[in-house]
Amino acid sequence: MQILRKSSLEQIFVLDIETVPCVGCHDDLNEMLRQLWEHKCHALRREKGWHSSKADVEPMPSHLEAATLFEQAGIYAEFGRVVCISVGCFTFDKQEERWRFRVKSFADHDEVKMLREFADLLARKPDYILCAHNGKEFDFPYLGRRLLINSLPLPPQLDIAGKKPWEVNHLDTMELWKFGDRKSYTSLSLLAAMFGIPTPKDDITGADVARVYYSDKDLPRIVHYCQKDIITTARLLQKFRGDEPFSDEAIVYADAASVMRRV
Repeated sequence: MQILRKSSLEQIFVLDIETVPCVGCHDDLNEMLRQLWEHKCHALRREKGWHSSKADVEPMPSHLEAATLFEQAGIYAEFGRVVCISVGCFTFDKQEERWRFRVKSFADHDEVKMLREFADLLARKPDYILCAHNGKEFDFPYLGRRLLINSLPLPPQLDIAGKKPWEVNHLDTMELWKFGDRKSYTSLSLLAAMFGIPTPKDDITGADVARVYYSDKDLPRIVHYCQKDIITTARLLQKFRGDEPFSDEAIVYADAASVMRRV
């Protein structure tokens, strides 16, 4: 893959985000957002074929249906929020002649504070490329939208309006795996299994994050899960380059203690 061979690993931020619905349950939404969520559910139902083809006009979803579907609200930036961003970067240890992978997480119940700290990091490294699995469809636009919603400036890597595709510093391991196949979706877990990389889904999955956050109130567990995702993505990136992935001993966790204290 030519783009990977040309890209220096030391100028790549590998990232992953974890998101949850904006409130703990559907009934906690204000009246306006509740109505807008019901309209969203109506559109989703038609988009996914959850309606009868014989009906000319589909009724709006019931309160119960909208409340049940609200478990999925975290995947939409308009109805969700970010609770964790994990970022990893490669450094080459010349003395030991091997790659190390430095991991840092931003996790906070205060989304504005967390997004500001993350954006400040990107602003200090404007030439760095962002890499994520399915990042172009989810992580990158979600972060951009939440930054704007919270009245925060976009860092250079997410300020892509008016840029040509080749000017956007984004890498997506899922897109690289597609080889131009537009309809193909391959999970990070499946690719990890194909390349002999330890799975990041040995504890919880993305579907569990909202429950772990709102019911279990265990943000450190979400941080740990998010970090495993970027470690897996980084190793997959190395496999795509034809390199041997870094070992567990080569992972350096930055500010782990302060992250856990803050959450």
